[in-house]
Amino acid sequence: MKIRHWKVIAVGLMFYDALAIAFSYFLGLWLRFDFKFTTIDTKYLQAYGKFIPVYIAASILFFWFMRMYRGIWRFAGFNELLRYASSSVIASVAHGILITLLCRRMPFSYYIVGGVIQLILVVGIRFSYRFYTQVIVKRTPAQEESPAKRVMLIGGGAAGRIVVRELQQSDKTNRIPVCIIDDNPNKWERYVEGVPVVGGRDGIPDFVQKYGIEEIYFCIPTASARDKKDILNICKETGCALKSLPGIYQLTNDEVLVSRLKSVAVEDLLGREPIKVDMEGIFQYIKCKTILVTGGGGSIGSELCRQIAGHEPERLVIFDIYENTTYAIELELREKYPNLKLNVLIGSVRDSRRINSVFETYHPDIVFHAAAHKHVPLMEYSPNEAIKNNVIGTYKTAYAALIHGTQRFVLISTDKAVNPTNIMGASKRLCEMVIQSMDAVSKSGRWDLLPFVHAHKDKVIDGQRACDPYDHKAAGWEEAAAATADEGLKESGKLRIESVKNKERTGTQFVAVRFGNVLGSNGSVIPRFKEQIEAGGPVTVTHPQITRYFMTIPEAVSLVLQAGTYAWGGEIFVLDMGEPVKIDTLARNLIKLSGYKPDEDIKVVYTGLRPGEKLYEEKLMAEEGIKKTDNKLIFIGKPIPFEVEEFLQQLEELANASYENSPNIVEMVEKIVPTFHPVGEKPEG
Repeated sequence: MKIRHWKVIAVGLMFYDALAIAFSYFLGLWLRFDFKFTTIDTKYLQAYGKFIPVYIAASILFFWFMRMYRGIWRFAGFNELLRYASSSVIASVAHGILITLLCRRMPFSYYIVGGVIQLILVVGIRFSYRFYTQVIVKRTPAQEESPAKRVMLIGGGAAGRIVVRELQQSDKTNRIPVCIIDDNPNKWERYVEGVPVVGGRDGIPDFVQKYGIEEIYFCIPTASARDKKDILNICKETGCALKSLPGIYQLTNDEVLVSRLKSVAVEDLLGREPIKVDMEGIFQYIKCKTILVTGGGGSIGSELCRQIAGHEPERLVIFDIYENTTYAIELELREKYPNLKLNVLIGSVRDSRRINSVFETYHPDIVFHAAAHKHVPLMEYSPNEAIKNNVIGTYKTAYAALIHGTQRFVLISTDKAVNPTNIMGASKRLCEMVIQSMDAVSKSGRWDLLPFVHAHKDKVIDGQRACDPYDHKAAGWEEAAAATADEGLKESGKLRIESVKNKERTGTQFVAVRFGNVLGSNGSVIPRFKEQIEAGGPVTVTHPQITRYFMTIPEAVSLVLQAGTYAWGGEIFVLDMGEPVKIDTLARNLIKLSGYKPDEDIKVVYTGLRPGEKLYEEKLMAEEGIKKTDNKLIFIGKPIPFEVEEFLQQLEELANASYENSPNIVEMVEKIVPTFHPVGEKPEG
């Protein structure tokens, strides 16, 4: 059998410890008699000779139990030092007591000198290799050819100390920690692992110049978003490469490693605290339920699937028309969650029979509807497609959820639905109105108001009327609806959104979630800017004053999931996304984070607003107002009253016109959505 190297080392250490222990206590006895062996009293020599073999054997067994022969000496630190020192002290105390009780009382110097020398020899040999690797470092040829980069650390706390230690110990990073920045004046002019703490954040530019810094590591995982933004804004002006620890969980999971450092992203400069939600409450309502995510292959949909999959749903059904990204999320989830009941289906929400068959087969308890066309300029050129996919697709999916008894339906909306100036935003406002109407129908039982949009209508085959299997009137569902209907609402003859806002939760709860631009999502501005920077520029911005609200994908998904727990039906949930950000500022920051100077190394070019684009986005319509939820960052918009029956009739006409590719579809949408005011010239083609 092959003997491992560490075991050979362990045997060698045992022999060393035996010699060290014997020598230590003999030295204590020898010292007492002035280093003259012939003058040592025979009774002491006999006691020493009789007891020391037993003590050596017992000490080696004790040291083995204390794992003193299994350490990796190159990385030995304070914990190892404490354990080895305490083990040696305990053994020395036991030695003193036992030799006195079993043999005789020895000279005082025997106990003290013997114990101290044993401690020095036993512990010292174990840290000598660490000292060698730290002080007498042999540089590799590659390192000689490529000088180590000089690093400044932001933060002299626990995380900073660990990063400094790893940089000092690792042969592969080829980085040297040169100085530390910390805002605590009490740490200035002091040292962390031998690296000086030179000052606070205001001195960063000067210290970068003074010490020739090439890289800056942000090592304060507990820093607030505002502090992080302020510090990184100073750092990005230095031209140094920036890296950061992802978050405080790195400390709790003992993952504070240089390899965990990530390049500072532009979202780190937004300066907004991440949204916090009651994830435990969210996943309690997800657990053991069948969840359907439409558009599950997209940026938001795939993140929804990741978070849902990790919290024990009964079944997760992913539905999308684009096979590539859908296949990618399927592979990811099957590998990570092998026991998850996962069904991945390809299809369109515009296909009535396909979407109804999905509901009929899997009977989802909760639906997250993320499927939509979202690209503003493209939809300006194809407005009928925006209506077909976004509005009619939402209606058909919500219709299927209603007739199949789904508990909750959550629509993914956008701040572009507020006072829309483009057909994409207007279509999402129509989607919100669809959801509010469906919720009113669900609560009132007025299923007779629901139109049969394109592909729901009855057909005539060979002269005979063939009913659509999902026609609730033909299928006899009208009687079932009547049993749960609100008689007061039925007698009123008209159904308004505001009429049912305080009703109890019955039937399917339909809600919408509205948020701004998502950083890193498909089609977002950040990937486009990165591509332009990598190509050497220019970076194109439509207007120097254009602003947008931004959030990260996990934040967006957290809001969507939270909406499910707050839902009573008919609400539009809105996230407080903080202050809007100028796209021009975003582009320039990204250029700086890439190590270039805006307008010098990389040009910034203004191209003018695109079709349907406006300078700023709004979170709520002025008429809506807001009310608070338990989460201070999540609000509920008060629904704008409208006649449900009239809207559903208009929706049926709009659906027919879109499937006929009407050239007047935008004008029709203007009549239905009073807040829709198209801007710019109508695109040609």
